[in-house]
Amino acid sequence: MEYRKIKDDQDNNGDSVAEDIENLRGKSLSVSNVAGSLGGSPVERSKWKRKSIVTLALTILTSSQAILIVWSKRAGKYEYSVTTANFMVESLKCALSLAALGRIWNNEGVTEDNRLSTTLDEVIVYPIPALLYLVKNLLQYYIFAYVDAPGYQILKNLNIISTGVLYRIILKKKLSEIQWAAFILLCAGCTTAQLNSNSDHVLQTPFQGWIMAIVMALLSGFAGVYTEAIIKKRPSRNINVQNFWLYVFGMAFNAVAILIQDFDAVMNKGFFHGYSFITVLMILNHALSGIAVSMVMKYADNIVKVYSTSVAMLLTAVVSLFLFGFHLSLAFFLGSIVVSVSVYLHSIGKLQR
Repeated sequence: MEYRKIKDDQDNNGDSVAEDIENLRGKSLSVSNVAGSLGGSPVERSKWKRKSIVTLALTILTSSQAILIVWSKRAGKYEYSVTTANFMVESLKCALSLAALGRIWNNEGVTEDNRLSTTLDEVIVYPIPALLYLVKNLLQYYIFAYVDAPGYQILKNLNIISTGVLYRIILKKKLSEIQWAAFILLCAGCTTAQLNSNSDHVLQTPFQGWIMAIVMALLSGFAGVYTEAIIKKRPSRNINVQNFWLYVFGMAFNAVAILIQDFDAVMNKGFFHGYSFITVLMILNHALSGIAVSMVMKYADNIVKVYSTSVAMLLTAVVSLFLFGFHLSLAFFLGSIVVSVSVYLHSIGKLQR
């Protein structure tokens, strides 16, 4: 009897040890899964590296945009036609996409995913974001009749909220409560950083100005989210092919803008009237920024793009401190801190999803 009891106890202990070993195995597997989700595998590390590179490139390029625009002015005015500059940006983006495709064709050959030929169902969606951006850009000229430049910069932050809402509605991507809080903080931080002695005038903006600002925010947010949707609809499709078709329609709509706004000036003074070396650098910067935006949408998402451009705004102010004698205010420092907290909260919220 004693022997049987001891034997049964040993069997029970053996079973519990076996269960403990299985539990440890399960835990080790779960740890490896977490490690893989954090980029432990070579494929995940490669994706993370690609996202980081395109996001960093977009931040740097965007931060220098405003500086080049200021430098391109003479006596506070644009001597060149803005619509022709926009057309050249789209043309350069299209040419760069073709050049990248040519290199791919030489190295890999023409495949189903990198060939330019397409179907009507695929190409018919590309004019929509181009048209939305055209309408938004045209509205920019009219909103200044109701609001000054500082007020416009503050109202422009409505794009942040509209992007988050449309990202949820159109792409069905759910943001956690922490990420929504981070998004609101981002909007508040960017607005705070842009406050100055004349910022109170934004509260006196006429009703028409508010309506136009809201419409512009919705157009910008919808165009960005819609572009991400059509780019990611076919993940294997080469990004340069998708960019090519986007930019072809961008060229077409900007050509329409030239006919509407600057036809007489272009015919009398010439297409490249008023262009300078800085103007060429600005066009190159905008072209590279546009390509970086599309790559961020392809390999990351619109939320990353919003954060990238918001951080770029702060970098622009810091660089302007040395180039233009820009004075950093207390509001800028407070806004920068809020934006930094927002970035941290968004990264935490993303890990918890």
